[in-house]
Amino acid sequence: MRALASRIIRSFNNLRLKNQLFIAFLIVVLVPVLIAGLFLTAAYRSNVLEQATRQTTNNVDKIVTQVSDVLRVPIDLSDDYMISEPLKETVAGRYETVYEATKALWDFTSFTDASSLYREVSGIRMYHSNETLLNNGEFVLETPEIQRQPWHRAAAEKDGIHWSYVSGESVLSGRQLSLVRRIPFPEYRSSGILVIEVNSDLFNAMLKQEPYDTVIADADGMIVAARDSGWVGRNLRELDMPDLAELGAGTYEQQIDGAAYRVFIEDLMPRSSVSGLRIVSLFRVESIVGEANRVALLGLGVLAASMGVGLVLIWIVSSVLTRRTLVLYRNMSRISKGDFNVYSDIQGTDEIGLLSRQFNLMVANIRELMAEVEESHRQRVDMELRQRDIKLKMMASQINPHFLFNALESIRMRIHMKGEKEIASVVRMLGRLIRNNIEIGSRHIALAEELEIVRYYLEIQKFRYGGERLAYELVAGEAAAAMPVPPLIVQTLVENAVVHGLEGIGEGGRVTVRARLTEDGELEVEVADNGVGMAPERLEQVRQALDDEAEDKGHRIGLRNVHQRLALGFGRESGLTIESKEGEGTRVFFRIRDKEG
Repeated sequence: MRALASRIIRSFNNLRLKNQLFIAFLIVVLVPVLIAGLFLTAAYRSNVLEQATRQTTNNVDKIVTQVSDVLRVPIDLSDDYMISEPLKETVAGRYETVYEATKALWDFTSFTDASSLYREVSGIRMYHSNETLLNNGEFVLETPEIQRQPWHRAAAEKDGIHWSYVSGESVLSGRQLSLVRRIPFPEYRSSGILVIEVNSDLFNAMLKQEPYDTVIADADGMIVAARDSGWVGRNLRELDMPDLAELGAGTYEQQIDGAAYRVFIEDLMPRSSVSGLRIVSLFRVESIVGEANRVALLGLGVLAASMGVGLVLIWIVSSVLTRRTLVLYRNMSRISKGDFNVYSDIQGTDEIGLLSRQFNLMVANIRELMAEVEESHRQRVDMELRQRDIKLKMMASQINPHFLFNALESIRMRIHMKGEKEIASVVRMLGRLIRNNIEIGSRHIALAEELEIVRYYLEIQKFRYGGERLAYELVAGEAAAAMPVPPLIVQTLVENAVVHGLEGIGEGGRVTVRARLTEDGELEVEVADNGVGMAPERLEQVRQALDDEAEDKGHRIGLRNVHQRLALGFGRESGLTIESKEGEGTRVFFRIRDKEG
């Protein structure tokens, strides 16, 4: 079986693209159309049902949002009453006379004002146990019968907002969805039960606009609003849907009176609530998909006619496609033979047109890369020639180190014997400085060794200028001092600071060298002086000269050499950064990372 499949695939791949497209059309279009004819009705019915389901889900989500907006007002009011001092004083106060109680109720108008101001609120009541406070419809003394009500017990037993279908105090008020919440008065060691009636007309109005039966029920299953007003006040268990009250949030298929229904349930838990609401929407499946059967049969006829037209069109399209792909193939063949002056002029914005433009872009990129490789090779050759020239110059400038060191040591001993200890110390440091500069080579050294060379140099300069003119400070932690650095990097920067930065300063000159390890393991070295600094124009010239490869003596060659050594060894981002203000001094710093790290 596998061998047969392999032979079929191999034979298909050997056909011309035009024939492959034609055969693919017959297999991919004709066979699916025949299969679709058998299952089109079921597929269309499923699609229509899915659209109705999606619409109902969106409608339920919209209702959840609208209900949440309505409930936000009573929730905010209840939060305000939780900390309301006037309410606490009115409910918990003790009144000696009827006049005092009447005046307290007369002065407290917050409930009436809120009912008038917010259309979401029908009325507000406070149930209390203060026997000295009169009943006026808004403040109601709790009776044993009231305390036995489920909504009262739930609020008294558990703090938070409860949503219940509560009866009003008057005969005309009826039952309303209400916010029920215990309001504590800890100073008076008492509490009250706040009841805010929600305007159910708003819910009924929004549900009237729904295309399918939709209800809003509280946590006990009591229907507080419905598209069919006859359902309001009934429990979900009383309808012909016995399992509806026990179902959780989601989408279900239910049999109701022998017919298939699609049921959607969404739970709403408002802010700070202990119990929430439930939105239920349902529709009869047959009412949605009845029209789908007729449309599906009509679609079969349209597909049969379209298939005949498609056979002709696919032959034409396949011919056009193969002609354009053949042109692209010929261009690619020229590239494979080394001709990079090819240009593909295939027009269009389809995939073949895009391939043609990408082909031209690829050829252009190849030409640019070849030019970059040639330029890189040229630069590398130039760099090798420059390095050889530098080595030759260094070799030409070297003298016999042993003769020089022995001569300096003889001079130092003769001076030391004559009692000139300071001059002898300077000669000793000069000898060590020259030895280090000659013997150090191109190997990396620890920063501590580099700073020791810097110290020799600065001590010699202090001897030359006198103690009042030059002071210095070398600061480096143990981890930073152990980091390897290229030799004579820091010394060159310090020498530049002394020669150029402190030039012309009579006294008070200072050079500071600081080194530290950053959090990401890089070594940061800074050389700063308080010398003459540079004007902005001069500073910009020095910065531009750092990357200048020509040996222009008008620029600071030492800084340029240090910058290029750092850039070659550690990358361009590790080169020198220079900051300077005229009359305030100059700051030069760089960052490098240990290559072995």
